[in-house]
Amino acid sequence: LTLTPQTLVSIDPATGELIRGDVATETRHTLENLQAVLEQAGASLSTVLRCTVYLADMDDFAEMNKVYGSFFGDHRPARAAIQVARLPRDARVEISCVAVTG
Repeated sequence: LTLTPQTLVSIDPATGELIRGDVATETRHTLENLQAVLEQAGASLSTVLRCTVYLADMDDFAEMNKVYGSFFGDHRPARAAIQVARLPRDARVEISCVAVTG
């Protein structure tokens, strides 16, 4: 049993540039990146134990939560949402998770 921590923002893997947009767009791309990294580590979103969502504006929580819920479905890992002063590359959302691998 291995715990794999990951923290990601909405980066385009092909260009390394931040994919800008509303919080739903950035959340979707962040979770797609997270899903790909987890799969490479032998995990998946269904093996995530805990997430921390960092938001540049807590008023974006409801919009982020809709996208987040569409990725996790019935799986409900423990989660915290925190408003922060600034995120890397001025992203609107950053998601950190711990998942079980192996």
